[in-house]
Amino acid sequence: MTRSLFGTDGVRGRTNSYPMTAEVAMRLAAAAGRYFRRDQQEHRVVIGKDTRLSGYMIENALTAGFTSTGMNVFLLGPVPTPGVGFLTRSMRADVGVMISASHNPAEDNGIKFFGPDGFKLSDEAEAEIERIMDGDITLSQPQNIGRAKRIDDSGSRYVEYVKTTFPRQFRLDGLRIVVDCANGAAYRVAPAILWEMGADVIPVGTAPNGLNINEECGSTHPEMAAAKVRETRADIGLCLDGDADRLIVIDEQGNKVDGDQIMGLIATRWAQDGRLDGQALVATVMSNLGLERHLDRQGIGLERTKVGDRYVVERMREGQFNLGGEQSGHIVMTDYATTGDGLIAALQVLAAMVETERKASDLLSVFTPIPQVLHNVRFDANAEPLSSDQVQQAIADGERELGASGRLLVRKSGTEPLIRVMGEAEDQVILMKVLDNIRTAVEQAR
Repeated sequence: MTRSLFGTDGVRGRTNSYPMTAEVAMRLAAAAGRYFRRDQQEHRVVIGKDTRLSGYMIENALTAGFTSTGMNVFLLGPVPTPGVGFLTRSMRADVGVMISASHNPAEDNGIKFFGPDGFKLSDEAEAEIERIMDGDITLSQPQNIGRAKRIDDSGSRYVEYVKTTFPRQFRLDGLRIVVDCANGAAYRVAPAILWEMGADVIPVGTAPNGLNINEECGSTHPEMAAAKVRETRADIGLCLDGDADRLIVIDEQGNKVDGDQIMGLIATRWAQDGRLDGQALVATVMSNLGLERHLDRQGIGLERTKVGDRYVVERMREGQFNLGGEQSGHIVMTDYATTGDGLIAALQVLAAMVETERKASDLLSVFTPIPQVLHNVRFDANAEPLSSDQVQQAIADGERELGASGRLLVRKSGTEPLIRVMGEAEDQVILMKVLDNIRTAVEQAR
């Protein structure tokens, strides 16, 4: 069974353009409601969102679709994506929904589904929902239509849970922390968590207006947080994205630290403490070769997956691993959460700083990365550049030129009309030549 509506992270698109319209959202919710409502007992769905203006429209459309099939809807309001996964389980919901386009600009939006276990749906479940959606959806009788209710304390429930993941013997007293919430879903909860744990908090990106989510801030634009760290002489900066499921760190010198270094730190510490299940880290094909070499020296394995935190989680569950993530900052710790959680990952880094009394720059220089370059090449949504003989020949030539000393990855983005061209090699001159050739071929193949 194939999927056409769902991408690598739910349904995503430009607001008021297919598939991100109110009509599609309502029918999608009705199909999901029919999929999860398999008997006549009470069924419930929790719906969270980030701060995009279009969240109101999508939230109302989803509510209409779910209630039409007899599902009772609990509206969480702005809450991080991992908070939806947590509350889906905590509130014994049959399904959880997050309305967010993550790190994308405000004009985009998306719909992510969670099963009753709090994990994102499998490809098979999404395909089945699409099948139901394409047919005649059986609606409930008038007396069986669901109700909708707003939950006012969803943020505080999540805050209290996140704090329990920090070692009880430590606090954050004396640490000055810049936290960039990307004008997104964590704009209230992130500063609250850090302040309640004793930190001197300097919040930025906490004034959402519906249109400024991820705008020159957050994990994809960490420059503002880096400048604030230097200006205030903070000990560390924490950059979240629009739905707070990823983390990028800024050290006290204002330098960016990506997800590979964060995963390397956590994996090494957990292995030393005997906490790393399977003695391995699960990461994607995008993670740096330097991380792989570092882990190997520590006797830690690296399991690689396709790009997308859902595929990381699937491999973690298959192999019973408890740590995984992506270079982009999704850090998945299944001891604590069902998906990437930027705040819980941040607390792991802060716990290491408190316990070792080391500076962020020292602690997070876990390995020396192999030079890595990523080109994002935009293409017409109706084109298929990777099917071009010219592009395939450029890729083959590049692989031969890099040989065993480098690595090349060319893939289509699952969330945007982009071809991502990534390469690693010790010799940057050769690397740039190879990547430029592939980028040119992709551009010409549009």
